[in-house]
Formats: sequence, structure tokens, C-alpha cells
Amino acid sequence: MKTVAEKSRPQRTLRTQRIQRKTHLGPRFLRAFDFAAKKHDGQTRKASTIPYIAHLMGVASLVLEAGGDEDLAIAALLHDVVEDCGGAPVLKEVGRRFGKRVAHVVDGCTDADTYPKPPWRERKENYISHLKKADADTRLVSAADKLNNVRSILSDYRVIGESVWSRFNGGREGTLWYYRTLRDVFLRRPRNRITQDLELAVSELEALAGEEPVSNGQ
Repeated sequence: MKTVAEKSRPQRTLRTQRIQRKTHLGPRFLRAFDFAAKKHDGQTRKASTIPYIAHLMGVASLVLEAGGDEDLAIAALLHDVVEDCGGAPVLKEVGRRFGKRVAHVVDGCTDADTYPKPPWRERKENYISHLKKADADTRLVSAADKLNNVRSILSDYRVIGESVWSRFNGGREGTLWYYRTLRDVFLRRPRNRITQDLELAVSELEALAGEEPVSNGQ
């Protein structure tokens, strides 16, 4: 049985426990950064001149801040490399260079590995179905990706307003539906700092867009 002192001792949160474990980033991480930079060379964020690597760095940063290890940070850097840089053959290359776990997470963050890609709504619905069954590693990196995306939309919306929606295949309604649904799917599992921040970011996006908060009941 616990003593009185033990019972009164504050419980360590998962976040605190993760922060106390130091994550070492070694040569593999540097090789992954170089690999991602070369694969995405010349690509930019939607309707901007911002190099695409900025998004990948942002996602890796969020994963590390949430307690992710080197494998997950590498997967964050590479999460779009299959979808945007060559499809299934690139996934095999990722596995060969960085290991099965990294390749598994990258695959889990990919909504299409063929060209041309399936129609937008079909891809997103299939990806949402996949996420409902995905493991914790995949959900962590995916949620970091979506949080970085929503924050970018928020920043751009504050500058250019409603015209921001023209950048997205789903338009205004489709984009809001997608991120609302993703939020609800992620919140079905125990929350972490990324999913909590995603919930706040989606709520802020709804408010800026003049939308009432909506739950899709996922």
C-alpha cells in the first residue's frame, strides 16, 4: 500500500516523463534531413515561396517537443516524401535507409502513393478511416503534421482572409470538414500536447471563418 507521503506526491504526467528522457539525435537524423531536403528540393508551401523543408522541420520540432524519439523525428522529416516525391519506390528506399519503423510511420502518414492521385475527397475519407486504426507512433507524427498545417492556414487567413481557401482542393467547406474530422479522430484516444493544441487551432480556425464549432461525432 502507498504511504501518506506517496499518496500526496504529485503524479508525474506523461509529458513530464517524456521530457525527462533525453532524445539523442545522431547521424541518422542528419542523413534524413539531407534526404528530405534533396527529395523536396524546389517544392514550396501552398501558394508561397516558403521552401517545403520548413514544414518538415516544423513537424519534426513538434514531434520532438511531444517526446518523440529519433525514429519519430526522422519519420516527421520524411512524412511527405512518398506522397510528393515518387510513390511506393521511395517508401522502399526509406525502409532501406532508415529502417522498418520509420518506413511504417511514413507509410501511415501517406494518403496516396500512386500517380495520378485519387480524387481529393476519396483520399481524405480513406485516410481518416486508416487513422482510426493507426498505432500511436503514426498518430503522433500525423497529428503534428496536421497541427503545423492548421497553424499555417491560421497565419495566412489573418493576412489574406477568405481567399486562403482557394489554395486547397477541398475549398472552404472541404478543408474545414477535413480538419474538424481529424481533430475528432485524434481526440478519441488519450490526449497529448499535440492533439490538445490541434483542438485549439481548429477551434480558432472555425472562429476566424465565422463557423460555429462542430463535432463530427467520430
